[in-house]
Amino acid sequence: MAIAQKKEPIILITNDDDITSKGIRSLVEAVKGLGKVVVVAPDKPQSGMGHAITIGSPLRMNKLNIFGDVEAWQTSGTPVDCVKLAVDKILHRKPDICLSGINHGANHSINVIYSGTMSAAMEASIEGIPSIGFSLMDYKFDADFDASKEIVHKIVSEILRMKKVDKHLLLNVNIPAVPMKKIKGIKICKQSYAKYDEAFDERIDPQGKKYFWLTGIFKNFDKGKDTDVWALKNNYVSVVPVQFDLTNYTLKTQLEKSNLFK
Repeated sequence: MAIAQKKEPIILITNDDDITSKGIRSLVEAVKGLGKVVVVAPDKPQSGMGHAITIGSPLRMNKLNIFGDVEAWQTSGTPVDCVKLAVDKILHRKPDICLSGINHGANHSINVIYSGTMSAAMEASIEGIPSIGFSLMDYKFDADFDASKEIVHKIVSEILRMKKVDKHLLLNVNIPAVPMKKIKGIKICKQSYAKYDEAFDERIDPQGKKYFWLTGIFKNFDKGKDTDVWALKNNYVSVVPVQFDLTNYTLKTQLEKSNLFK
């Protein structure tokens, strides 16, 4: 009697730092061997794009040979566009998992709202594809991703080994910028209530015209030890389960019991 062979999982990889970034190359290297890897990523940096999609101009897509035997495509669109194109025009099916990153810089706390990295993962989750966004707390172009690759491999391996995975699984994983020997472990966290106290720096260009540059100071208002900010500050990898349902159920219940809308 023949034994049925388990199908090789298809792993879709994207990011918001562009297809040539060191972070996405590190992500490919971390999961190569865990399944059939296909990369679909932007042709230019798309940080801070959030869940933007392209609707007013055509999208272009080109196949590249930059990851050896790994199939790779660059697109002119946003990170969310990349996921949509991958499912509809490249894979012609939903992948088994979508990985976004590894982002150059943190995506903890409020950053998840603005992040192109996390929006790509969220788009996959909306489409019923388990997904994970990975970020390293180092903005440098030549950041050291060695520890991140170990963390990524461990987490993705565990998810792929699970017998039953929620098709809307969405994880926001942030990794401290320290060597692997200094990482104390992996913590399941809540999103911290923290934000940037922003201001626009007013400047004058060489033509004497006024322009503005966004600046800000990061402030954490949540002092709990169960948050992503606390975990990262203390050299833990933070894992925050995220959802795209933004309904405030507590407030919904309160309003239903009130006379406000009766």
